[in-house]
Amino acid sequence: MRAAVTVHMDAPPDVVWDLVSDVTRVGELSPETFEAEWTDGATGPAVGAFFRGHVRRNGVGPVYWTQCKVTHCEPGRDFGFTVYMGGKRLNNWRYRLDPVGSGTDVTESFELEQRGAARVYWALAGWHRRRANVRGMRQTLERAREIVEAGTGSAGTLDR
Repeated sequence: MRAAVTVHMDAPPDVVWDLVSDVTRVGELSPETFEAEWTDGATGPAVGAFFRGHVRRNGVGPVYWTQCKVTHCEPGRDFGFTVYMGGKRLNNWRYRLDPVGSGTDVTESFELEQRGAARVYWALAGWHRRRANVRGMRQTLERAREIVEAGTGSAGTLDR
């Protein structure tokens, strides 16, 4: 199962990338993941860097931590990571940035791993999770657009 949402932002790719690749700001963007922190010595985005995300499923619960590993990291173009549960790959998230004029088309996508019991779950109830993820991606990108178009820099202060 996979899906993608694209939103145009009136900001250059490097500004958008600084926001979406800063996992410590996820709480400003995501309707489900309300905080994240770099782990295992990582201090910022790099392929192989680890972080953990604090999730409130569907915005209400249950609440749990996930382990994540950066899989794609090309400044101004591409940021992706895999979410692990119980040491197994669960979900792959990605932000692709395409310059368009003076702005950026930002595509957020997910692709769920299809193995074992997860395959049965996705066959029976996956449509509901897919719909929730698409709605959440749109909310995330709309919030990101508000921030970058307002001129909020990567440190969370207004650039003027």
